[in-house]
Amino acid sequence: MKMVLVVACALIDADGRILLAQRPEGKALAGLWEFPGGKLETGERPEDALIRELKEELGITVKHACLAPLTFASHAYDDFHLLMPLYVCRRWEGDVTGREGQALAWVRPQKLRDYPMPPADAPLIPHLQDLLSPLSSSLL
Repeated sequence: MKMVLVVACALIDADGRILLAQRPEGKALAGLWEFPGGKLETGERPEDALIRELKEELGITVKHACLAPLTFASHAYDDFHLLMPLYVCRRWEGDVTGREGQALAWVRPQKLRDYPMPPADAPLIPHLQDLLSPLSSSLL
């Protein structure tokens, strides 16, 4: 089975909300909500791919130092296996806008399950909820 490596980012705003992007019509899994990101190009490091994708998709500039790896998803679809590292980013330059016509939503961690997601994205929710829960943030 073919292995596909994609990288995703949980952008977290000052209010502790996480950005979700809706997959546009015409793409696989259209209408589902996901963490922004995309496929790596040949020879590209995951962080470089994420910085490029966030610029292309959302019009924001992210620095390497502002990306922190959190967890990853490993999911077998029918025709390929997806491996997806998830990074957290709290600092970026520019205004977040859907440059590919996709809808965007800033979502509180406890509301993430209200948004239908691809099977690979949904298991990432508890990690983000743990990271952003009042108890864990009081320990930081």
